[in-house]
Amino acid sequence: MVSDEKKMVLALFAEGRELYKKQDFPQAKKKFAEALKVDANDGPSQVYFMRCDHYIKNPPPPGWDGVFVMNTK
Repeated sequence: MVSDEKKMVLALFAEGRELYKKQDFPQAKKKFAEALKVDANDGPSQVYFMRCDHYIKNPPPPGWDGVFVMNTK
């Protein structure tokens, strides 16, 4: 059974992911931050929060397909 807390995290993550795909990185980052307020250890929200930060500072190229390319280890 999924807890109410986890359901909220999943819903917020899904909203953030949709905004991320639309390249609305500031709003997506807010959704991932909300998810992290509910569960600070949610790995997917942590990863996407950091990716939004990256894309806010370094916008993806035209035709971006949503794939994050890691350039450093």
